Amino acid sequence: MKDRTMDHEHTTLADDLERMLATQSDRRQSLRWLFAGAAALPLIGCGGGGSDTAATASTTTGTGSTGTTTGTGSNGTCSVIPEETGGPYPGDGTNSNGSGIANALTLSGIVRGDIRTSVSPGSATAAGIPTTLKLQIVNVGNSCASAAGAAVYLWHCDRDGNYSMYATGLTKENYLRGVQEADSSGIVTFTTIFPGCYAGRMPHIHFEVYPSLAKATSAANRVKTSQFTFPMATLNEAYSTTAYASSSRNLSSISYATDNVFSDGTSLQIASVTDDPVNGYVVTLTIGVSL
Repeated sequence: MKDRTMDHEHTTLADDLERMLATQSDRRQSLRWLFAGAAALPLIGCGGGGSDTAATASTTTGTGSTGTTTGTGSNGTCSVIPEETGGPYPGDGTNSNGSGIANALTLSGIVRGDIRTSVSPGSATAAGIPTTLKLQIVNVGNSCASAAGAAVYLWHCDRDGNYSMYATGLTKENYLRGVQEADSSGIVTFTTIFPGCYAGRMPHIHFEVYPSLAKATSAANRVKTSQFTFPMATLNEAYSTTAYASSSRNLSSISYATDNVFSDGTSLQIASVTDDPVNGYVVTLTIGVSL
């Protein structure tokens, strides 16, 4: 687990500790104790962190990935996706946004497919390239069977690199956050916008997997916290559009190799992308978890 979801205006103690730990050979394990404790602390300014859940026990063939390879999925393997931090902006009730506990999981209407517009008390809509996310959840502990009935809470930054519920002026908004229950094929589908790239991180989408929709109301029930990213060709294409100009500049100074989440391997965390910025993107990924 290793995330440095950057504070755009401030640095925090957690940020400083994370940078020091970033030079160690096993940052995901080193940071697990840090953010497990930090999750219980209130967010100060834009700092804070997420917490990890159960780690997997064995190593797969993917570089830097942990899990148990037991079969084949649409991404070429059926392995437990690496555990990652939820970062400073999870909105799952594990930290504060300065005005109180930030918890999207308990909001009326948060179970939805289209996450571009906030639900009450918010009303704003996030602009950007229309994007459809199709994530298939498979149960590695059950011969990679489709995890029908599992639930996914997903969130990401907007076109300008800001997170709803936390960024200045957006604490009452909750767009680009939502929960979906997996269908009979283990698939959850979200309609969203393509995320921006902010300084210090490769573009990414956060998610948590829950055993069921009923249990997706408390972060204590999550069985996996992770992130996924996109092919460089897609990033360069999306960020060549005028509306994503700042993302293009930020992307030019970061890479998978230097990103503190993806630097140890992306074999299970790069989604497949089809279509284009004009017609919108379709993003697919198979996500292995142990249920």
